[in-house]
Amino acid sequence: MPDKITLTEFSYKRVMLKISGEALMGDQGFGLHPPTVERIAKEVKRVNDLGIELCLVIGGGNIFRGLQGSAQGMERTTADYMGMLATVMNALAMQGALESMGVNTRVISAIPMDQVCEPYIRRRAVRHLEKGRVCIFAAGTGNPYFTTDTAATLRASEMSCDAIFKGTQVDGIYDKDPNKFDNAKRYDNVSFDEVLQKNLKVMDASAIALARDNNLPIIVFSLSEKGGFKGIMCGEGTFTVVGNKPVKGIN
Repeated sequence: MPDKITLTEFSYKRVMLKISGEALMGDQGFGLHPPTVERIAKEVKRVNDLGIELCLVIGGGNIFRGLQGSAQGMERTTADYMGMLATVMNALAMQGALESMGVNTRVISAIPMDQVCEPYIRRRAVRHLEKGRVCIFAAGTGNPYFTTDTAATLRASEMSCDAIFKGTQVDGIYDKDPNKFDNAKRYDNVSFDEVLQKNLKVMDASAIALARDNNLPIIVFSLSEKGGFKGIMCGEGTFTVVGNKPVKGIN
């Protein structure tokens, strides 16, 4: 049985941070909570200050979720485009918070809207990263029926990121909801295939398959702990690694 995987086994120069839209609404039930946006921006800045090149993808579920709109009778393609626009709003909010802290950023949209952000051009985005700018990718893939999880994995692959960091409300992947079950067991590391087989709800199946096929590890951690993102980048803290390596199993 292999030893627990630690982040010190990897060398991270460029990473993708995936944040849910719900993470930006704080204790509110809807929309943006500026103090929460600022807190997450500080976490991003701490990692950017290490010299690590950063990409971000933020969901739009705090404003509008296409799948829910479709379930309520809205035409699915239209609902998904509305959800994409919600991610642009979140990206602009995060850009404002980061820029106020002196972090150079670019919001890059899969749907062209030149007056508010750049269109997605891969080589230009890579150049921004090389110059130390945080690239916030918005509007998903630009296509309906694809989640922001899939968009994050796609952009991470295109940007040649070393890993995807999935910021959540818990410190890793559990076999069941740790907020509901005291006996929930956390994985130290788990394979992509096991995530799919056990339906562990890390990301949607398309995102997991894309990450697996491109050998792109996913690190699941809690974004609510102050300094946690930076600590995990330095190999500290608690997290779960999803990858193609053999797994140790559950603690």
